[in-house]
Amino acid sequence: MHSVLKFKWPIAIGLIVLTVALFLLAPNLTEQAEQAGSFQLSDEASSQIASSILTDADASDQTISLVMPLESELTDSMRETLEQMAADIEALGEPVTSVLNPVESEELESQLISEDRQTVLMPITVDGTDEEVNTVADTIRETIIPEDLTAYVTGEAIINNDVNISAQEGLKRTEIITVVLIFGLLLAVFRSIVTPFIPLVAVGITYLLSQSLVAFFIDWFGFPVSNYTQIFLVAILFGIGTDYCILLLSRYKEELSAGHGVEQSIINTYKTAGRTLLISGIAVFIGFFAIGFAEFPIFKSAVAVAVGIFVLLLVLYTIVPFFMSLLREKLFWPAKKSASHNDSKLWVTMSKLSINRPLLSMLVVAVITVPLLFTYDNSLSFNTVDEIGSEYESVKGLRAIEEGFGQGDSLPVQVIVKSEDSLADRSTVPYFESLSAEIEKIDGVETVRSITRPTGEVIDELYVDEQLGLLADGLGEARGGIGEVQAGLSEVQTNLTAISEQTGDSEGLDEAAAGLGQINQQLEQVSQGLQQTGNIQQTVGALAQINGGLSEIQQGLAGAAGQTAELSAGLTQLADGVGVSNDGLAEIETGLTEAVDMMEEMSGSEAVRDTGLFIPEGTLESADFEQVLDRYSFADGTGMMMEVILSEDPYSHEAIVITSEIKETVERSVAGTPLESAEIAFSGISSINSDLEEVSSSDFTNTVIIMLISLFVVLAILFRSLIMPLYMIGSLLLTYYTSISIAELIFVNGLGYDGISWAVPFFGFVMLVALGVDYSIFLLDRFREESFNGITVRDAMRTSMAKMGTVIITAAIILAGTFGAMMPSGVLSLVQIATIVITGLLLYGLIVLPLLIPAISVSFDRGVWWPFGKKK
Repeated sequence: MHSVLKFKWPIAIGLIVLTVALFLLAPNLTEQAEQAGSFQLSDEASSQIASSILTDADASDQTISLVMPLESELTDSMRETLEQMAADIEALGEPVTSVLNPVESEELESQLISEDRQTVLMPITVDGTDEEVNTVADTIRETIIPEDLTAYVTGEAIINNDVNISAQEGLKRTEIITVVLIFGLLLAVFRSIVTPFIPLVAVGITYLLSQSLVAFFIDWFGFPVSNYTQIFLVAILFGIGTDYCILLLSRYKEELSAGHGVEQSIINTYKTAGRTLLISGIAVFIGFFAIGFAEFPIFKSAVAVAVGIFVLLLVLYTIVPFFMSLLREKLFWPAKKSASHNDSKLWVTMSKLSINRPLLSMLVVAVITVPLLFTYDNSLSFNTVDEIGSEYESVKGLRAIEEGFGQGDSLPVQVIVKSEDSLADRSTVPYFESLSAEIEKIDGVETVRSITRPTGEVIDELYVDEQLGLLADGLGEARGGIGEVQAGLSEVQTNLTAISEQTGDSEGLDEAAAGLGQINQQLEQVSQGLQQTGNIQQTVGALAQINGGLSEIQQGLAGAAGQTAELSAGLTQLADGVGVSNDGLAEIETGLTEAVDMMEEMSGSEAVRDTGLFIPEGTLESADFEQVLDRYSFADGTGMMMEVILSEDPYSHEAIVITSEIKETVERSVAGTPLESAEIAFSGISSINSDLEEVSSSDFTNTVIIMLISLFVVLAILFRSLIMPLYMIGSLLLTYYTSISIAELIFVNGLGYDGISWAVPFFGFVMLVALGVDYSIFLLDRFREESFNGITVRDAMRTSMAKMGTVIITAAIILAGTFGAMMPSGVLSLVQIATIVITGLLLYGLIVLPLLIPAISVSFDRGVWWPFGKKK
């Protein structure tokens, strides 16, 4: 400290110049957070695999929805407006790739206009980044939508963008409120106009320098970043930085009041309070540094606070001594005395219970906290929409879709299947129908849209039983056709007999008539055989022989017509009749041959045996199927997509459970099929939330363990005790679970939310434990200092509580106030984190720390230093 005071001017100037330079040169941290996005899952997560598959196949188009709630049923005028809007949007060109006009066809109307005819949906496909999607949305709002029409543009990318905007606007409000609040609290505590500026300047330099360093680290080393990064830097650095300044300034005032010179007072301050500050800073640094071991980037983004704590310690050991030395006693002007140095009457009173009757004190803490613990259900919510509230257009659009079409129709679960071989062929497509049918059986699945059911309705004609029914109808028609041919030939035979009798030349014509009679008998046998045995192949052979006979008779009649001029017209007509009958039989033969080929293909098809489906040849290549293939296949048919519409809100926890069942069903259903070797992944907000639940749960457990072990080791070394760290950490755990129980009662039981936002327990725990440990360090380090004076453990604790009570309560109120500045942010998760931290800090500073920690400490007496013993 002597060196710092000696070179205070060069150090202060150098630090300020460095801060300004880095601030001007550093990348924009806000933009980096926006680019990182709201969800940053690992590449191994199913939803990210799905995204990679679609991106690699150049099929990662995003769909946004233009939603129009109407006041009355659809009119002709509105139809014209919709057609014009669809044409105008399509005319925008890239990155817009397609627009579905809801009034283009009856099929589209049934899908895109609600049953009550009062909600219209216009899906727009955009091939671009989230930023490009939002640019398209802005263009549609500004240039396409008529001024007199109520319409909302919504979609996953637009909702996430609104979350980012809400977070950044919340950050601005938080910064302003934090500075004003801290200045007011410091003014009240120190009763000085000058004193409040010292923490604000010190923390301001810390924040600007930390923000710049973090921004550089993101560019250089891929440092994790999220929307939480800046907000936590503001709240924690301003809160804890102010607390540390209060600790230093309070001790500095004590030293001045004791008659020491300015330089000696500064040195003494940093030997005592400076040591406490260093221990606290290291503990908080370790707590946030441990977050770096998390796998989830959003969780890891809070590690930026560790950078801020390091910079804060640097500033507190340089800038604050600079102002102490420069302003001297005027630092507290115009106050003659600081209220923060009075003994805490509240803690003195509480010490009579916790020190004199420790068991009763512990019981009081238990009565206050334990009942609340039994109310905790660990209800979590993954509803991003709740984060920003209903005033945003994207949320209004989502609600309009839900009201008009159902909750799950807005954001379906997508099943992405990718293979090396073609999936859009006749042997593989039936398995997608079989898979669709299995998924649709799941409770909570409304419908499935896939290549075999593009509108969500089953195409019955693809099932073998339906095809066999049609085949039976075809055989009936063939028998009817044979009957008609028989009737025609009988008429020809009758006419031949009549001509023969008239001419008296019966030899040739009688033979022809007799031949026709034999053929008719053969046809009768063929018809009966077809009806009785269904042997189509035998029937085809018989018809081929009959065709040959009819051809000979036709040729004979044609020859006779040439020889007999008087009868040529009649015989030619009869020959033509035989020819028509022959053609009819040939057509029947062709149809039956096709039926034989189809049945043979069916009998040899593995897909028919596995699925009961058969895709007739030419179906997939037909013009009617072209649009279906375009919609549900990609990568030249090697990729396939299925859309699963849920009956639940896609953001709800129920949707996560259903999505997990879908994943299990798909895995089970593809076993032993051609899809077994394909890569299968799941996309959509419900799938993302399913991945979030899995990774956040495991990350929370792992990070908490690492953080608590790290804190225990650091505290054990600094306090030279294994007992103190145990009950310090235990008291913080008790405080955390009591606080989150209270938050759950407020937001779930009271305000009706589905649960606490999924990221809140993690950040709430890290914040409360890392910050709350400071106050136990403040108390117990002073206790350690007082115990060296040869007094008893009880007296040392009593003096420590009297001296540190006001400092800790003031610090807790200020830190709670900085988190309170997050309340107007408008971001639900930040409000919930603030609620947990504020509740926890006040609970810890007013109940747990003054009642539980002293009670446990005096109960151990000298054993509190076990196993190392008390040493300076």
